[in-house]
Amino acid sequence: MRIALIGQAPFGAAVFERLVDDGHEIVGVFTPPEREGGRPDPLAQAARDASITLVQPRRWQRRGVVDEDVVAQYEATNPELNVMAFVTQIIPSRVLDFPPLKTIQYHPSMLPKHRGRSAINHSILQGDTMTGVTIFWVDEGIDTGPILLQRACPIGPDTTLNDVYREYLFPLGVETMSEAVSLVEAGQAPRHVQNEADMTYEGPWEGDIARIDWSQDAQTVHNFIRGSDRAPGAWSEIGGQRVTLLGSTRSDHSGGAAGEVAAIDGSGMTIVCGDGESVRVSTLAVGRDRQPAQEWTSSNGVEIGAVFEPAPAD
Repeated sequence: MRIALIGQAPFGAAVFERLVDDGHEIVGVFTPPEREGGRPDPLAQAARDASITLVQPRRWQRRGVVDEDVVAQYEATNPELNVMAFVTQIIPSRVLDFPPLKTIQYHPSMLPKHRGRSAINHSILQGDTMTGVTIFWVDEGIDTGPILLQRACPIGPDTTLNDVYREYLFPLGVETMSEAVSLVEAGQAPRHVQNEADMTYEGPWEGDIARIDWSQDAQTVHNFIRGSDRAPGAWSEIGGQRVTLLGSTRSDHSGGAAGEVAAIDGSGMTIVCGDGESVRVSTLAVGRDRQPAQEWTSSNGVEIGAVFEPAPAD
């Protein structure tokens, strides 16, 4: 089957490789532009290596007006199906509807729950014990189209964003997309309308949003840290420094003030939360420099009894 692949990053490249292995013809690859002097995008590089048409538009449309040159390059590939794998750009409906078999997309949650681009973060932030992947037919809404295929996976009590993506949602997404494309090719792909009563939409979880509120209970703080690990990174301030906290587990220590450092040892730093219960973090980071918590506290003069700054009131 002739497929236009729209996406980016290692996930997009893995989908590319799998579809080629499945015997499909990738007729065009469409990624955002790469940063000048930066690392090549893995999907873009896969297209170059295979001498496949590569188009890297800054945008497909602006204020509702499509870029005719970009769309013409897309239409020239004449795909039977669009596959969207990690798409962050707005794709015009004219492109979505162009192939005879239309467009399918990967989403890292069990739709209709956790629509939006930060779905994985919110699954953990909200304490979910299960998540999964959805392949759906794209319409003009945000993650609203009919469901083609879903596969579930667990979220463990200490699972981080990084863990669940690398161990489950990435490989499961590639496998499920392969299966979905096969169903489309065979004319057996279902279209299950999403139940709007079960819908949740999650806003972006990025930038400085992930400041820890130590007045929250320990389970909420634990979910907050692991749901932000490693991006965008849950952070707080201590000793005049902004520090990112990684590798959270629950601790059996109880008692103390919210934000107080209750213990420092080889397993990490234990911090008291608003309910008097505690979390333990194994790693601290300033910028991109990550260190074991015990090592960081020693080199920065942070001792037991020190207190993280409270989050400012809204």
